[in-house]
Amino acid sequence: MGELGKFERKLPEERRRALIEATLACLAREGHAGLSIRKISREAGISVGLINHHYASKDELVGHAYETLSLGLLAHIRDKVEAAGGDPRARLSAYFRASLSAPVLERSTLRTWVVFWGMIDHSTIMTEVHDRTYAEYRRLLETLLAAVWEASGRPMPDLRLAAIGLVAIHDGLWLEWCLNPQTFSSEEAIGLCEQWTDSMLATQAGMSEERQN
Repeated sequence: MGELGKFERKLPEERRRALIEATLACLAREGHAGLSIRKISREAGISVGLINHHYASKDELVGHAYETLSLGLLAHIRDKVEAAGGDPRARLSAYFRASLSAPVLERSTLRTWVVFWGMIDHSTIMTEVHDRTYAEYRRLLETLLAAVWEASGRPMPDLRLAAIGLVAIHDGLWLEWCLNPQTFSSEEAIGLCEQWTDSMLATQAGMSEERQN
């Protein structure tokens, strides 16, 4: 029966996993040019008909790939945070280092993300995936920041806004580095996030002293 027969005997979940991996590989290698069902079909070794069987639209397939990549990178970051132990600042520093190093900080990741971003304006599926995954990253940061502030004994900032600000700084550094890695090093980017945290802690300490006076 050839290759098609072999794939047909695979479990549906195995085929979906192969399609997600193929989609991410095509986008990482070619960017927008890789956003082709036929290219994804060839990469996965799965017929276009079977792709259409598993996914009602290209948006649905790419949305699944977007969520898989985003949550996979988040799982990598969580693992690094947990490996840092119980000290709150060490855990936050582990977040910075994991999110500003490979595999997150890679130009191939940017090529993939640019495709995702370009689809958000006209795809409800992509918008929903973005909102869900962004919320997961923000919740993790809010938890880490809350622990740092609690350990410092300083007044707690608005954690939602603090996390939004830190995500924005991180994303800006990530984007600029991916566009031109010569602009600054990964270590410098990590240092900037650490400085932001120090500045926020100092600001909250100053506000506390003003209230006491």
